[in-house]
Amino acid sequence: GSAISPAKMSTGALPSMPVRRFCPGSRRQLASYFKDPTPGRQCDAHKNKTGTKPMRVFTAIAKAIVPVTLTLGMLLGSTALRADTLADALAAGYENSGLLEQNRALLRVADEDVAQAVAALMPIVNWSLQASSTYPRTDGFFSAEEVNASLQISAQMTLYDGGANQLAIDAQKELVLATRESLLGDEQQVLLRVVQAYMNVRRSNEFVSLRDSNLRLITQELRAAQDRFEVGEVTRTDVSLAEARLASARSQLAAEQGSLARALAEYEAAVGRPARSLAATGPAPLGQSIPQAIDLAQRQHPAILQAQHSVAAAELNIARAETAMLPTLTLNGSASIDDDNVTGQQIGLNLGGPIYQGGRLSSQVRQFMARRDAARSNLLVVSQGVEQTVLNAYSQLEVARASRDESERQVRAAQAAFDGIREEATLGARTTLD
Repeated sequence: GSAISPAKMSTGALPSMPVRRFCPGSRRQLASYFKDPTPGRQCDAHKNKTGTKPMRVFTAIAKAIVPVTLTLGMLLGSTALRADTLADALAAGYENSGLLEQNRALLRVADEDVAQAVAALMPIVNWSLQASSTYPRTDGFFSAEEVNASLQISAQMTLYDGGANQLAIDAQKELVLATRESLLGDEQQVLLRVVQAYMNVRRSNEFVSLRDSNLRLITQELRAAQDRFEVGEVTRTDVSLAEARLASARSQLAAEQGSLARALAEYEAAVGRPARSLAATGPAPLGQSIPQAIDLAQRQHPAILQAQHSVAAAELNIARAETAMLPTLTLNGSASIDDDNVTGQQIGLNLGGPIYQGGRLSSQVRQFMARRDAARSNLLVVSQGVEQTVLNAYSQLEVARASRDESERQVRAAQAAFDGIREEATLGARTTLD
């Protein structure tokens, strides 16, 4: 009859207890059992058989389970009602981005290029099985055909190639680093798109609320104009002007609702899920001056780092193209056995190089030099573009701050003017147009 500890309940080790029986057809007693599970609720036919111990066990179980159930329900309810923060949107957008998945796959492709370049330095081992049939036999007998079979294993390894394979590995590593910087740049673009979509939804919501409030206010002004027209204080022109203002307010509300629908669609595309209630967020802290921001961008921006790795890869490709004019030394070996158990082994060195190829090798060197020059020019263009982007961002920030301050002053002045004009219109000194 003692209460069950939470540890026993968590492991499912419940004490054994007799089966609770009810009299046939006693639904009312069953309902009252859950409302008031006391020993006295048993029927007289089974009271003496089961006793009161199972009832106390049931009471202990109910007291232990009900608070846990209520707590879980409150947690789930608070999670469902919690507003999404900017951090939640950024995490969801990063996780659900198809663009990032695509570029991660491209990074894996670049990693495999390095593995393939490394494999060129390793030994190459092949096997071959040959079988042939000759009829008639070579010894002049026509009774049966002659069948020959042999198995061969061959190996080859490059001993010297002027460093071409090592240069190829270094060039592929630079391309891997460039691909990683490209992925980082895409991550920044994805997160920036999420931030813009998040703020656009909040801004559109505010504009819809503003236009809806404006519509309600102009509706009240129209009613006031109609009331004053009925008592002869204003003319029909004032009522028509109020009706035109109301139609314009409805049009503006519809336009803002369309902007909100587009913002919600962009948010779902950027984040990967529909927008719920979005929490307010503060401005990003900026503790750097413009020269400091430009210096930081020149050193850490992914686009600049990607262009730098591309230039390094182009330099390595030039050196690799120049090694094609050098000789190559390879080690070859093979072992074979035929159907007559005749074995053979062979090992040797092979040294060779180009003598004349019509200027193809020199043309390849000049081609890689031109690509190197193009990569350097691209690095300059990217650096200038990043610097201009930083300057534009700071300029837009200063303009936005100044516009916000002036807009607040304009709102306060317009509010005071509106309140005064409305009061004057109430006293008959102003018209609806004013």
